[in-house]
Amino acid sequence: MTILAVNAGSSSLKFALYPADGKGDVLPAVLSGRVEGLEPQGQPELRWNDAQGVYLQPVARDNDDVFVDALAALRKLLIDSKLKTPLAVAHRIVHGGAQFPHSVLVNDEVLKQLEQLNPLAPLHQPHNIAGVRAFAAAFEGVPQIACFDTAFHADAPLINLEFALPQALTASGIRRYGFHGLSYQYIMGVLMQHSQRARGRVLMAHLGNGASLCAAFNGHSIASTMGFSALDGLMMGTRSGSLDPGVLLYLLEQGYDRDQLVHLLYSESGLLGVSGLSADMRALRQSESVAAEHAIDLFTQRIIRESGAMMTCMQGLDVIAFSGGIGEHDKILRSEVGMALSWLGVEIDEKQNAMALGDAILPIHASDSRVEVWVVPTDEGKVAAREAAAHLLEKR
Repeated sequence: MTILAVNAGSSSLKFALYPADGKGDVLPAVLSGRVEGLEPQGQPELRWNDAQGVYLQPVARDNDDVFVDALAALRKLLIDSKLKTPLAVAHRIVHGGAQFPHSVLVNDEVLKQLEQLNPLAPLHQPHNIAGVRAFAAAFEGVPQIACFDTAFHADAPLINLEFALPQALTASGIRRYGFHGLSYQYIMGVLMQHSQRARGRVLMAHLGNGASLCAAFNGHSIASTMGFSALDGLMMGTRSGSLDPGVLLYLLEQGYDRDQLVHLLYSESGLLGVSGLSADMRALRQSESVAAEHAIDLFTQRIIRESGAMMTCMQGLDVIAFSGGIGEHDKILRSEVGMALSWLGVEIDEKQNAMALGDAILPIHASDSRVEVWVVPTDEGKVAAREAAAHLLEKR
């Protein structure tokens, strides 16, 4: 049997098809890709790869909703590839709130509850939910499984989840949730297979357009830099990261309204806002602009600073793992973070570090480093597919 794992966003649809072994586990994807250009006035294209190669084709716009066209192209791809309709579709959902500490089979009531969380992740949640509805219509009768980025952190110690707010607000659900949980769950599983120290104190860094750190002990989340929303913690591609709430009060006094604040914090800040050039770390590395260099330095410093908080929660450090688009590909950033943490005994093997390009699981620590350092290309889709396989096995 096969399981289709998807991640529906505002302008793209990522997908991967995983064979399942019938025992609750999945094998490497046999087909993966994405449809890009789904934004208004966009030119949608379907990109995919399989064992034979990499392919690209335009997607014809035949409907008012381009997402419908994208799904039609995906269904045709599965048919043309002689792959059967998947037995389940596993959806990455950014926010599960307190209601969903585990993945869940989607029904109308589940969707209503998830829609109530839209304000907590406005860049992701509405599109994730729209994707569930669209796939349910396109793959009629196929179970839709919601897999949450917050679930990995659900069992973290309460002391690391609460804000210093009145208890009534805490009881209403205003607390830290943490995100990137599907990625961290995958990274943790890989480290358990490759490192004898992975059951100790592990600092995982998911660094991309969205970025966060997670402190884990014995395979479980202890703390995360992201909190109530996906804005907290590290500086990101276009998101501000942690900010003194007094800044928001000041901007309100200056005439900003809610929509302006949302746009500022989610879309105009981070690497883009500081550099004035781009949210793409690759473009900033290639730029000779002083502002680009400053944005990179600030991004790196925030990682180093927040690493201290995560290590304190664990009372030490045994393993560091870099992942995400930046974490997997930016050897300079990994080297600079390693040097900044050298007082802990972190020592990077620069030759190994240069070889880590995001296509293999590699240790990059020197032989005498007191802390292991790994680069682990993440696979959130595989975790979601495993969750769906477990649901199918339980149902059977």
